[in-house]
Amino acid sequence: MNWLFKEEPTHYGFDALVKDRKTVWSGVKNPLAQKHLRAVRKGDSIFYYHTGDEKAIVGIAKALGDAYPDPKDKAGKQSVVDIAPSKKMPRPVTLAEIKADPAFKTFPLVRISRLSVMPVTDAEWDRIEKMAGRV
Repeated sequence: MNWLFKEEPTHYGFDALVKDRKTVWSGVKNPLAQKHLRAVRKGDSIFYYHTGDEKAIVGIAKALGDAYPDPKDKAGKQSVVDIAPSKKMPRPVTLAEIKADPAFKTFPLVRISRLSVMPVTDAEWDRIEKMAGRV
């Protein structure tokens, strides 16, 4: 499965993930985003999207394991997942570029832009990689 995770670059940008070599993806509060996060499995591919001023997919990460209950969540409702960087995109793919492409009219990034964790179909994944300069 493929995913897109969103983060403010001033909070934890892709370069910080590269430097740290892995992190626990936590802090997701939205119920739908949590549902998606709980579905993440070891080996899944993840687009790393910078929010804020950038609004672009800047890198690719991998899930190091299945999502698991957040040990810091006393209520037991939140999940987290360990991720590691795979590679930086040859060039960022901006939200504006994605919105301009009719192929993405049903893409959650376009339809539910505030969602922080969302699925990406294989066709969407391939198209975004091509847009970034990867064939």
